[in-house]
Amino acid sequence: MQRRKFIKGSAIVGLSLVTTPLLAVDPGMFFGKGKRKIYRILTADRSMVGTLPVLRAFAGNHIDHVSPYVFFDEFGPVRVDAGSKPLRVDAHPHAGVTPTTYFLEGSGHHKDSLNYDFQIGKGDFMIFNSGRGAIHMEETGKQLYDKGGSYHGFQIWLNTPSRYKFADPSTVVHRTTNMDTIDTKEYWIRVVLGELLHAKSNVELLSPAFYYHVRMYDDSRLDIPTDPTHNAFIYLVSGKLELEGGQILQPNQVALYERGESTINLYAECGAEFLVLGGQPLGEPVFSYGPFVMNTEEQIRLCIQNYQSGKMGNPDVVNR
Repeated sequence: MQRRKFIKGSAIVGLSLVTTPLLAVDPGMFFGKGKRKIYRILTADRSMVGTLPVLRAFAGNHIDHVSPYVFFDEFGPVRVDAGSKPLRVDAHPHAGVTPTTYFLEGSGHHKDSLNYDFQIGKGDFMIFNSGRGAIHMEETGKQLYDKGGSYHGFQIWLNTPSRYKFADPSTVVHRTTNMDTIDTKEYWIRVVLGELLHAKSNVELLSPAFYYHVRMYDDSRLDIPTDPTHNAFIYLVSGKLELEGGQILQPNQVALYERGESTINLYAECGAEFLVLGGQPLGEPVFSYGPFVMNTEEQIRLCIQNYQSGKMGNPDVVNR
């Protein structure tokens, strides 16, 4: 069994400590209600995970403005020819983190050490709660192998609260029937996680978070209410968005918002597609090493030991 390969090219590279003192501020310091202010705009970096091209918006950094999220990849869009070799990320472990996968186009094949082996496709949302540790493999799915097409979506990790870091791992796929939508002449929104206006997701979480897939049409405006004590950020997939203060968001950029105000104000002159995410900051220390996200260095060392001793499963079996 090959158990050390995951360290090379890991998602969150190296051992890092991220402290989040600002997460503990007293909400009483906030003044009034109104527009959320932008903290910073980031541009995603191109990278490769296995044989899959990705755009990485953040990976273990900017925790104070993205928690409870900790990692963000857009995979594709990439054209897959029928009958071609699958784009693939070989079996690798996770612990203490909850990777989620959401498809805009195409299909994927997931297999893990929890004996799950299934296909997921457009609009599906998968939650892989790694808990104390599990292994999974990801590749383009049967639909693309049979017919070809575009492979496009997101793998975004939710940090697992400390009290659940060593819980039993689990895998759940949610279809679009578990997610409400809002459809008007100006915009369409799928509520993947959380709730917005009258729409609500039925996906259960370990801590409060939201995840909205939004399409705005030409010359449209949208005001998104949020809890002012929660983090919020936007990732633009296509088009162009005008944000607070007249700032412009371009494709493959992410806008991180300050806490303290409620409303995210958006305008699309010629249409736009994007994600809006955020939630209650965990306010806990973050130690990360590759695919392991924990609260202490000792926990990281235990994860490595558990993986190398086979307690998270056999990667050779998952790769078959």
